Amino acid sequence: MIEVFVYVEGPSDVGAMNELLKDLITLKLQQGVSIKFFEAPPGDKKASVMRRVPERAVNILGFKPNALVVAMPDLYPFNKEIPHETASELQDVITAQFKAALRAKGLNDERYLERFKVFCFKHDLEALVLAAEEALALRLETNKLKVTWRIPVEDQNNDTPPKRIVEALFAAHGQRYAETVDTPLILGMADYHAITEACPECFKPFVDFLESIHA
Repeated sequence: MIEVFVYVEGPSDVGAMNELLKDLITLKLQQGVSIKFFEAPPGDKKASVMRRVPERAVNILGFKPNALVVAMPDLYPFNKEIPHETASELQDVITAQFKAALRAKGLNDERYLERFKVFCFKHDLEALVLAAEEALALRLETNKLKVTWRIPVEDQNNDTPPKRIVEALFAAHGQRYAETVDTPLILGMADYHAITEACPECFKPFVDFLESIHA
């Protein structure tokens, strides 16, 4: 059995990914691949994924030869902990942290790098919520959802990240956005294939990676 450990920032991310990707998770399990999502270790969530997850990944990979570890924080906010403003820069930053953790353990085998992957939500998890327009409208009990964000949604700017737009949409409909409840609910009603195609820059490569894993 291949084990895939995916570390995201918080419980809403864990719940949302389990709901959105439930069919893929089930399919891969039948193929001998276990995909599990985990909340980042305690502390500032993005900083924890950037600094503590690479250290945890070294320990996991050292003891589990059939394991893969994924670090998947939000791109928002820019320059958290270490300067970065793009997905590729964030990937480089976290990969550098992983290499440093390997050196600290005296591990010089480059094959560890093949088993550690970095992806991100651009700019945050709520990009997927905005991409799930029909499910979002259903949750808000409306037939008319005014699109005020950029399409594709991953092009939304960092000054007004998707989460702020989702919060404003809920407020405009007299409701309060509860991310740990609403995000899994909305994405659980969405087709992950459609969300993947609507978020081609950062989310699709992550899904493509999961789909490509074979026991």
